[in-house]
Amino acid sequence: MQTKSTPSPVRSPDFAELFTPKLVTVLREGYGLAGLKADAIAGLTVAIVALPLSMAIAIASGVSPERGLYTAVVGGFLVSLLGGSRFQIGGPAGAFIVLVAATVARHGLDGLLLATMMSGLFLLAIGYLRLGTYIKYIPFPVTVGFTAGIGVIIFASQIRDLFGLTLTGPEPGEILEKLPALWAAAGTASPAAIGVAALTIGLIVGLKRYRPGWPGMLFAVVLTSALVVALALPVETIGTRFGGIPRMLPTPGLPSISWELAFAVLPDAIAFALLGSIESLLSAVVADGMTGRRHRSNCELVAQGFANIGAALFGGFCVTGTIARTATNVRAGARGPVAGMLHSLFLLVFMLVAAPLAAYIPLAALAGVLATVAWNMIEKPAFAAILRTSRADTAVLAVTLLLVIFRDLTEGIVVGFLLGSILYIDRMSRTVATEGYASRIEEDVADDVDREDYDAAMASDPDTVVYRIPGAFFFGTAATVGAVLDRIADQRRNFILDCSVVPFLDSTAANVIEGAARKAHRSGVRFVIAGASMDVRRTLVSHGIRAPDVDYAATLADAWDLVQGRTVEVVDHP
Repeated sequence: MQTKSTPSPVRSPDFAELFTPKLVTVLREGYGLAGLKADAIAGLTVAIVALPLSMAIAIASGVSPERGLYTAVVGGFLVSLLGGSRFQIGGPAGAFIVLVAATVARHGLDGLLLATMMSGLFLLAIGYLRLGTYIKYIPFPVTVGFTAGIGVIIFASQIRDLFGLTLTGPEPGEILEKLPALWAAAGTASPAAIGVAALTIGLIVGLKRYRPGWPGMLFAVVLTSALVVALALPVETIGTRFGGIPRMLPTPGLPSISWELAFAVLPDAIAFALLGSIESLLSAVVADGMTGRRHRSNCELVAQGFANIGAALFGGFCVTGTIARTATNVRAGARGPVAGMLHSLFLLVFMLVAAPLAAYIPLAALAGVLATVAWNMIEKPAFAAILRTSRADTAVLAVTLLLVIFRDLTEGIVVGFLLGSILYIDRMSRTVATEGYASRIEEDVADDVDREDYDAAMASDPDTVVYRIPGAFFFGTAATVGAVLDRIADQRRNFILDCSVVPFLDSTAANVIEGAARKAHRSGVRFVIAGASMDVRRTLVSHGIRAPDVDYAATLADAWDLVQGRTVEVVDHP
């Protein structure tokens, strides 16, 4: 990849630069009372969201609700203290519900704690070996497919409490066994539980639409709990099933450790580490896109490793970066990692003050909270964009989705990645086969003296920067190109992305360009895509990359004329 200006020599960062926590960076930049006030407000906002969610995720994972709070308090604090992202919020995540519940069912609580601790060691190894960069190469359709699959499984796991069903035996874990068992218990449905769950979902959805600044989840849980107590509704609560939650963190201690148990939970620990690394880095990327900052991926994985070890010592389970809470942190005005640390301290204060009240929370309300989380995990716009883009990406998404739902989460990710790689090889083989006779864009400037003069004019313009992608743009190159686009897309008044020799791009590449275009638009930078073929434009437009974020020009010359204010022929969308 090259720019029109002479690139400066690239220096490989040393160990200290790669693994210095962002907290240190923020403090070096200068951190005063104004920053602390902003972080305190953001931390309190996130804590209000995390309080009911942490308990709901713990219950859905097959453990008691206080373990979700231990995870958020201890793990969340360490993620922010040691992490490579300014805004990452760590804690229990809905994506882990399936894996954690299966681990508890097979190996009990001791097995879960040991698997969590082992996953922390694996994450430390991945980070210190600098393997975090390779995790970014997972194709976009795979991430969309597995998050959607997890959303489906989470919803299925909440049907029992949503409808207040009474089962004759333990609830099956596999979805193909779970659904018939739940259907057989349909006659035991509780109208009170259904009403509480429906009211919870309605309040969350309604407040998000009409009062987006209000803590919808906490408001819904508090109101439905008050109604259950006031009306003496016959619904199951945290108190009736678990007996309430403690008011303090437990004394730290090692779980039961044996070679036999370690070998038994090894596959679970590997799955925790794999999913945790993917989820954390995805969350950090979301924060980067919202703020224009860049995280340190390997430092972030090291922090996740220490956080999982710390959470297990206090009786918690898997910790990862959480996309929804991280986005809430950014929107609430956080300045740095102190917000995440304060979010954990606020949760600890809530435990000290309000623990007795948690016994009155109806499980149907927490099921309603997780039902909305499951719905939000299905990325509807991205799903639709992939379906419109290509059959190949659709196949990757569908295979990943179905394997996650009906087989295994790790299997879905691995098979989806392998299928995406095979499809890329097929695409590249067809591209290479036609490269000898494929014509270049006729209107492009010839490689002669005029072209040299033309390049010199663009290079000397202080308001315009041109970046050329000289080949296929796909998930394997998305991380590299995305890093460059992040650095240069907001440095000038005009940014021209030359795609005249890009034979194809996939959904991951389109997602990277979409992020750069939106960032440029927010910064007041004019973003022009030049020379893109009809197929490339079709993929970009399918992902929402259109005016006012970007303009399309048929050639690089037209793009230059466009940013200079001269009239050019408008390129129609495909």
